[in-house]
Amino acid sequence: GFPFAPKGWSPDQAAAAAGLEPNDSHWDAVRALQEYFAHHADGRGINMRELHDALDEKFHESGGMKFLYKLFPAGPVAQGCRLAGLEPPAGSTDTGFGSVQSRFNATAGGARVLV
Repeated sequence: GFPFAPKGWSPDQAAAAAGLEPNDSHWDAVRALQEYFAHHADGRGINMRELHDALDEKFHESGGMKFLYKLFPAGPVAQGCRLAGLEPPAGSTDTGFGSVQSRFNATAGGARVLV
């Protein structure tokens, strides 16, 4: 089961929404994320470094974060949270990765200004 799952969450709906065909390893990661969030939901928000370290330790025998990136190519925290029905913490996704261009606006004189 999923004792720390958010209200209204179901594995079937989660799998469809995440666009994955989860296996037992995916569900183990989901349980770990849900449990971590349940124990660290104190209003301060989730600390990405602590979460990353906790996942790396929890899945150390399987390969840690390298193993989790194989399961969740879009990022074990961001994609894993979506599958787990959780809001990915700040810093878990970088929409500008690989594209600095989107952070610049051209001015009338043709110069580029960082926004």
